[in-house]
Amino acid sequence: MNSIDISNELQQLISGNNVHVQLSVPQLVEKVLSRNEGILTSTGAVKAETGKYTGRSPKDKYIVEEKSVKDKIDWSSNQPISEEAFDKLYTKVIDYLQTKDELFVFKGFAGADEVSRLPIQVVNEYAWHNLFAHQLFIRPNQDELRGHEAQFTILSAPNFKADPEVDGTKSETFIIISFERRTILIGGTEYAGEMKKSIFSIMNYLLPEEGILSMHCSANVGREGDVALFFGLSGTGKTTLSADTNRKLIGDDEHGWSTRGVFNIEGGCYAKTINLSREKEPQIFNAIRFGAVLENVAVDSETRIADYDDSSLTENTRAAYQIQSIDNIVDPSIAGHPNTIIFLTADASGVLPPISKLSKEQAMYHFLSGYTSKLAGTERGVTSPEATFSTCFGSPFLPLPATVYAEMLGAKIDQHDAKVFLVNTGWTGGEYGTGSRMKLAYTRAMVQAALEGELTNIDTVKDSIFGLEIPVHVPGVPDEVLQPNKTWADQEAYRAKATELAEKFRENFKKFSGVSPIISQLGGPIV
Repeated sequence: MNSIDISNELQQLISGNNVHVQLSVPQLVEKVLSRNEGILTSTGAVKAETGKYTGRSPKDKYIVEEKSVKDKIDWSSNQPISEEAFDKLYTKVIDYLQTKDELFVFKGFAGADEVSRLPIQVVNEYAWHNLFAHQLFIRPNQDELRGHEAQFTILSAPNFKADPEVDGTKSETFIIISFERRTILIGGTEYAGEMKKSIFSIMNYLLPEEGILSMHCSANVGREGDVALFFGLSGTGKTTLSADTNRKLIGDDEHGWSTRGVFNIEGGCYAKTINLSREKEPQIFNAIRFGAVLENVAVDSETRIADYDDSSLTENTRAAYQIQSIDNIVDPSIAGHPNTIIFLTADASGVLPPISKLSKEQAMYHFLSGYTSKLAGTERGVTSPEATFSTCFGSPFLPLPATVYAEMLGAKIDQHDAKVFLVNTGWTGGEYGTGSRMKLAYTRAMVQAALEGELTNIDTVKDSIFGLEIPVHVPGVPDEVLQPNKTWADQEAYRAKATELAEKFRENFKKFSGVSPIISQLGGPIV
């Protein structure tokens, strides 16, 4: 089978009588309800459940080992699958989808910058998944829709399950990217986030090929036009901290940085909603309105009111909504070059400073390290925080070697004189189970001070274990909170835990070859 054959098969599929192309949001909501795929909540959002898979399945994600990409992909962090296996599964998925009474197709874009955006289409077995695609990707206007020619297609068949012995997969679940066929196959999982992250993965391959840095970060703009980036893994606060009433949101998760500036890759937000409240996160709370998708959120059967404190289905409860549901945004989602870069980590060991200033070398060290504690629910099997190092704060989504992204970021930091900070939104006063999560009000105050330039020329104290420069004072934050050792009652326990984490940093960094000695020797822990 070749790409022409696949194109013909796909064209036949999406031109069938049972296919609904580009339904409106109200039409999709009606379809979801009539097909009993979800319920309508009190705000008009659709609540749907994803079954046993309530998070991503990274061990079931593959890239097809094709000639044109084989020597470019970092196979140490990406799983290969043969072209033959892909072709056979592709045919099976097409055949399966053709048996469905209804299919749903969304046509749109990835990338807000028209110069580099990617036309995509998403073919769904579920109406609510297609509604999700409408919320997360960039919707075309009527003129754009008439001229739309998809350059990448998602085929999503959650009820189709692979046979590992026959299909060459590890389980019934599969997320497979073929760059030559320009196709993503998703099966065996109902978790909608797989669609979002698959598109991000291909953009992380395609954009650097055009000289554009792709980034797993949120971004916003201040009143004077200053741009900030927030890097971090799921659960570290990217969405929460970038949704600032005093700054306009560019996007909450995925961006590109070109010679023109920063642009959002998506058209929507996929916010974690566990413990969401109007008081703490008003922008996110108020964005959950008609047509939004609530994923695995508990809803009262009588009042239809969502209970965001209920984690009975999963800790990884989510809301998907179009970015226009937030009033304070940049539209279109494009801005200038970043002035401030913030690396977010949720340190469950409770030993990293809540904020520290990074030199260029430290910035590159921590970008390559991508340390955080993986939080419960984001991936299958994770039930409590686990220390993890996710290169460039997005390793599961990076097809190319980490140094490609790191070198691009380093060059841009130099070119635009961006200030870089490491912010710990994790635990303080002890490790997970003993200490407490850093107060959001404190984190917001520290971030605000960094964005407003209040931390550029201030007194700092150097952390004796990690070599990080800690501000002595930040407005709105108790001084003792800034230095982790002062929040621990047991100093011996603190030093033991900090030394343990420092050694994990050192051990993890050994995997990087060809990195400047200045970065590898001076950028990280000094124990």
